Amino acid sequence: MTSAEAGAAVICGLGYWLPARVVSNAELCTRLDTSEEWIVRRTGISRRRWVDPGEATSDLAVEAGKAALKSAGGGSVDAVVLATTTPDYRCPATAPEVAARLGLGGVAALDVSAVCSGFLYGLATAAGFIAADVAERVLLIAADAFSTLLNPDDRTTQPLFGDGAGAVVLRRGAVGEAGAIGPLVLGSDGDRSELITVKAGGSRHPMWGLPAGDSRYFQMQGREVYRQSTRRMAEAATDALAAAGWRLDDVDRLIAHQANARISATLVELLGLHRDVVLQNVAEVGNTAAASIPVLLAQAVLDGSLRPGQRVLLTAFGGGLTWGATTLTWPELDIHDA
Repeated sequence: MTSAEAGAAVICGLGYWLPARVVSNAELCTRLDTSEEWIVRRTGISRRRWVDPGEATSDLAVEAGKAALKSAGGGSVDAVVLATTTPDYRCPATAPEVAARLGLGGVAALDVSAVCSGFLYGLATAAGFIAADVAERVLLIAADAFSTLLNPDDRTTQPLFGDGAGAVVLRRGAVGEAGAIGPLVLGSDGDRSELITVKAGGSRHPMWGLPAGDSRYFQMQGREVYRQSTRRMAEAATDALAAAGWRLDDVDRLIAHQANARISATLVELLGLHRDVVLQNVAEVGNTAAASIPVLLAQAVLDGSLRPGQRVLLTAFGGGLTWGATTLTWPELDIHDA
């Protein structure tokens, strides 16, 4: 069976959701040893959205899922894939609850954990369901509430992350049509897993066996993560372009994981792209982890900076280490502001 006969995964719906609480740099500076100028200079972030107490990843995922299903014209799906590193519970997975709350109870539902690369790994999972004839339509949601993992006294991680969710509906379609996901390039490097961690709570370091301390919180070796992320995203993007038969000057829009403004700027330089090609929202929402790519896609469609027919390059990097990239020609979608 050829790839065309197996069917391509085609984006036919898109939505996003951000929590209501806005956290400004000024608010962070009232309790952290830092300044608004330092945060902006180091990260490019001015504000972010955080969940309120009692608000969870599933709440964000459900709202984004509703928006994507509405964008796709309603109807059901055959599977729900949730990309997240902040599930509601360590057990069970969060995707089945999200499916049930969306009125999709009974369909296949699973979580995918690839940290900030989660949306691209989720695309591969959803595309695999379609290619294997397991599903005709798949709802892929990327949602994270990373604020729940942060040390409240750590000035290096507190300003970086925002919470949010983005979602797409994928249908079976033809290779090469607008919205069809191009060749996916994915990779990992477990030898460097220590660069991005939350150590407490897993089987290696059960919560009951650890003293209170930093192991409960998100930790990152920032300098090496910067070096690895820019290199790995550039390599994956280059490989994805080659696999799709695209040249660099074919790219109309670069949608990269929104880690911080410095990483995005370096990535553009490494790829040799014009700065007008790159789209960003990190200043307003921070690093929304797995959700960053679909949230940016939705906001870019709404503000007109992403239009049907434009050739789009997606790339991301996350803990694990994990990374990935793919291409698509942007389709005509009916989406609504969250």
